[in-house]
Amino acid sequence: MGRAFLLLLSVVSFVSGIFAGVPVRAESVLIYLEADDCQKCHVQEIRDIESRGGLHKTAVTCLDCHVEHPPRGTEAIPECTRCHEPEKNSHYTVGNCRGCHPAHRPRDIEFSGTSRVTPACASCHPHQGKQLEDYPSAHTLLDCTECHSRHGEFFRCQECHDPHTPDMVYEDCLGCHKPHMPSKVAYDNFVPSRFCAGCHPAETEQLAQSPTKHRDLLCVYCHKDQHKRIPQCVTCHRMPHNQAFHEKFPDCNACHGGPHALQK
Repeated sequence: MGRAFLLLLSVVSFVSGIFAGVPVRAESVLIYLEADDCQKCHVQEIRDIESRGGLHKTAVTCLDCHVEHPPRGTEAIPECTRCHEPEKNSHYTVGNCRGCHPAHRPRDIEFSGTSRVTPACASCHPHQGKQLEDYPSAHTLLDCTECHSRHGEFFRCQECHDPHTPDMVYEDCLGCHKPHMPSKVAYDNFVPSRFCAGCHPAETEQLAQSPTKHRDLLCVYCHKDQHKRIPQCVTCHRMPHNQAFHEKFPDCNACHGGPHALQK
């Protein structure tokens, strides 16, 4: 028994000595991830894609964007310009895409990730951008987020501005002032004169005290279609005096005191 044990020990030692420098490997099996595997770890991202993914749901899979995965890969988060090529759309040149567009719900535009969004907004809303540029006002100096805290939403004018009259509503403001060019006053021919009084109180007071028919007219009756349009008296009154009289006294206001303080 003792001899048999010593013999076995010798054989084991001999074999171990031969293979001491050879590493023993398990059979290598490469397992590739499929798109369906992503949901096992990234539950919320999959929910976002399913509910608000847009073309990120229907046109691409997870693996089309995320071609690698840590720790072995470093290209886990792709550059948006890989698909959204700047030469095809000026909006794609803005940069910091994820400052507004969460990758898994890109149509849910957020502004929390960027400090100034006006250049990006103007690339998608050029008409409004041009209005702000062509008609400078205090609105021109503001970032778009000052009025649009969320995409597609906007503040009512009264949240920043005092209305001309207490009964004015947002739609009344828009009757004269468009948000992206408020200094270009435009109105229809039915705007109440009390709205005009908000900016022209002296003229309104003069009209209220006038003993003439001008007192009963809407402001827009004389100032039709265009803000600051000054009509000629002869437009309504023709030539109330003879030719010689008008040649001697060409300025009606010199005698009648002006259209808002008209004297008989």
